[in-house]
Amino acid sequence: MIVHAGHPALRKPAALVAPDELGGSKLLALVDEMIAAMRAAPGVGLAAPQLGISLRVLVMEDTADRMAHLTDEERKERARTDVPLTAIVNPVLEASSPERGTFFEGCLSVPGYSALVPRWREVVVSGLTPQGAPMRLRASGWPARILQHELDHLDGALYIDRMIARSFATVEEARKRWSGRSFEEIAAELGLPD
Repeated sequence: MIVHAGHPALRKPAALVAPDELGGSKLLALVDEMIAAMRAAPGVGLAAPQLGISLRVLVMEDTADRMAHLTDEERKERARTDVPLTAIVNPVLEASSPERGTFFEGCLSVPGYSALVPRWREVVVSGLTPQGAPMRLRASGWPARILQHELDHLDGALYIDRMIARSFATVEEARKRWSGRSFEEIAAELGLPD
């Protein structure tokens, strides 16, 4: 069950997964539980603290079905592409470009709301597979946003800590007002600086 804002696991840094837990049945069961919860929600990413488990584990997946509500223009502006199912243990993130992008984000642990959040456009994440093999993933656009969002969870942060406060809205209101509009149009209407 996904925990919501206010749960203590969402506000403390998660612990590293110990080397002797890699490939073990307990860790693999956790990853399976995270995947099931992410897909059922539905969401594009989930971190272990969102299940109340303070471990540095994340999963992510984005599919055409989850993007179906977006126009081709919106997908292009967000650089939203398919993301194969990926699980990363003990991830470490580094920005690989100084360029940032700002788009709406929501969170399964803050249900019903969204806000504009600035994020790095390109990142590199190093970590381990659940079986313990080293992995390094370079991501840009929306996949980079997913990774940054989930790594924030592992550090005890929520998107609301990084959001542009005046853009905070219910998901329903944000879709009604901003769907099909570019970031520049939204920023102008909200009176955000360039």
